[in-house]
Amino acid sequence: MSNYDELHRQCRTLENLFDAKLTSYAQVASNIVRPSHDLEAAHSAERWNDLEAELDDLSLKLQEINDQLATLAANPELLSPSILRAIQRHRELQQDHLRELRRTKANAQTALDQANLLSGVRNDIDAYKSSAADSLLAERGRIDSSHRMTDDILQQAYETRSEFSRQRGSLTSIQNRMLHVINTMPGLNNLVSMIKSRRRRDSIILGVVIGVGVIITLSYIWN
Repeated sequence: MSNYDELHRQCRTLENLFDAKLTSYAQVASNIVRPSHDLEAAHSAERWNDLEAELDDLSLKLQEINDQLATLAANPELLSPSILRAIQRHRELQQDHLRELRRTKANAQTALDQANLLSGVRNDIDAYKSSAADSLLAERGRIDSSHRMTDDILQQAYETRSEFSRQRGSLTSIQNRMLHVINTMPGLNNLVSMIKSRRRRDSIILGVVIGVGVIITLSYIWN
């Protein structure tokens, strides 16, 4: 478990760093295609190349960490459902980041090619690119925020379910001992009935809480 905790922390750190670098990369790419002074353009191009190299390096590190997490997940009987879900989510985020990086690279290269071919109308193109890039960045921030909130809610739901599973095991053991007592002390039937009613109530409350949380999350995402 300690090995998972360390890999999990490293993966979260790399994911956050990758996200920040990718946002900066998209901003620098949008600056390169705008008309500017030569010194500013040269600085943007150098920064773009540096960020691209850093993102490629982070991609390799994330791949290594996720491979190690996948090795742990090869023995699911040793891990809790919430941990397995977290490992799967790390893999999905890595794939999303790689797709986003490839898409951003392709869009940036396309923008540069268009800027070179249409240098006579660069001012009009730059105004459009700036507006589109800003809108995409803002939308990406909202989507990422929704994904993180969804992950947190699901993580809490899985942890709550695991906790209830452990409590159910304990209650089953207690119930078996109480049945033995009931056979010799019939007066405890009412107490057992109250305990069963409370267990059913807790199960219903848990189901309602999880259902409401999922509905609220889906409503936030789609709105």
